[in-house]
Amino acid sequence: MEITINGEKHQLVGNPPAIGDEFPHFKVFDKDNNKIKMKELLGKVTLLSVVPDINTPVCSIQTKHFNSTMDEFDEVNFLTISTNTIADQQKWCAAEGVKKMQLVSDAEESFGYESKLLIPDEGILARSVWILDKEGKVVYREIVDELVNEPKYDQAIAALKALLKKIKD
Repeated sequence: MEITINGEKHQLVGNPPAIGDEFPHFKVFDKDNNKIKMKELLGKVTLLSVVPDINTPVCSIQTKHFNSTMDEFDEVNFLTISTNTIADQQKWCAAEGVKKMQLVSDAEESFGYESKLLIPDEGILARSVWILDKEGKVVYREIVDELVNEPKYDQAIAALKALLKKIKD
């Protein structure tokens, strides 16, 4: 799959999962350097907000936007994933006053390779938003075509609300 960065074409390492696909197994690391694996997210709806570099303006906006929105969804796993180191992520959290959000590191690029979201020539992830059902199947995905653009927050949250309503009914 191809995306652009400031209009310049870049290839991802493959084709990311489609809606209906099971999201691939991966591992990332939390602020305490504890490993989080995909299988640990099963059993709850999950929203994955994927950002290229937490220290850039659009990534910061995306992360803060979802962080404030996700406070109303206690029953949902919520991870923001970037290839930044844990130390970089924690500096950002401290500077932004973020305490509750799970910002996780894919510095080892396991998530990037398994999900096919890694941009290998840049060493960063493609900006994207994923909603997975309790079984780990993709029910919503947005891979932003132009890396410097923000995702469609309203569409993602509407899809999340629709999935939660369907589960409750």
